[in-house]
Amino acid sequence: MLTKKQIELLEFIHKRMERDGVPPSFDEMKVALDLRSKSGIHRLVTALEERGFIRRLPHRARALEIIRLPDSMAKPSGGFTPEVISGDRRAEPTPPRRAMSVSVHAMDLPVMGRIAAGVPIEAISEVSHHVAVPGSMISGRESHYALEVKGDSMIDAGINDGDIVVIREQDAAQNGDIIVALVEGHEATLKYYRRKGAMIALEAANPAYETRIIPEDQVKVQGRLVGLIRSY
Repeated sequence: MLTKKQIELLEFIHKRMERDGVPPSFDEMKVALDLRSKSGIHRLVTALEERGFIRRLPHRARALEIIRLPDSMAKPSGGFTPEVISGDRRAEPTPPRRAMSVSVHAMDLPVMGRIAAGVPIEAISEVSHHVAVPGSMISGRESHYALEVKGDSMIDAGINDGDIVVIREQDAAQNGDIIVALVEGHEATLKYYRRKGAMIALEAANPAYETRIIPEDQVKVQGRLVGLIRSY
C-alpha cells in the first residue's frame, strides 16, 4: 500500500508525462508536494521504485518511467503505457511536413533534423526521415513534427542527447512549457519558456547552463513539446 505522499508524487509524475511526454524534474516534484528539500523526493522515488510503480532509466539522469499505476489511478480501460517509448530512426524518403496517419494507433511524423538542447544551433527546416509515434501523443487538429535532440541542457527534464521529441506546432506558449524557440530568426533551441515583462527567459533543465534572457521580438515560439521517443 502506498502512502498519501507516494500517491501524490506518482499522480503528479503521471499527469506531467501525459501532458508533456517527459517526467518533471526533482525540483518541480519538490514544489508540487510542498517539500523543503529534494532528499524527501529521492526517498519517495526510491519507495515507488521498490514497489514496482516506477523505474529509473539507467545512465539517464533523473529520467523516470512509470511501470504501473495503483487501481485508484488506473484508467477504466486499455491499461497504461509509459509516455517515454523506445523506437528506431530508420531513414525513409523525404515526406511532406504534415503528419500522415499510418494506423488507428500510430502516426507517421517527419523528423525535421536536430534541435539543440544546449547552445542554440541553426534552425532546422529539412525533413531527414520519418518516425512512428503513438496516436495518443497527437492532440487536436494542429500539425505535429519531430526533432532529434542534440545536447544535455534539458537532461533534468528527462530529455537526453539523441532522444526524439514530438512537437505540436503553435506560436504561443505558457510559462513552464517546453518549447522550440527560434532566436533572432536563425537559431533553434529546446528550452523552458518563461515570460518576464517584455523579455523572454529560455531556461535549461541543467544547472551547467545559464538562462538566456532575450527581448520578446527576437524569440518566436515554433511549437510545444508533447511527447518523447527514446531508442535503447
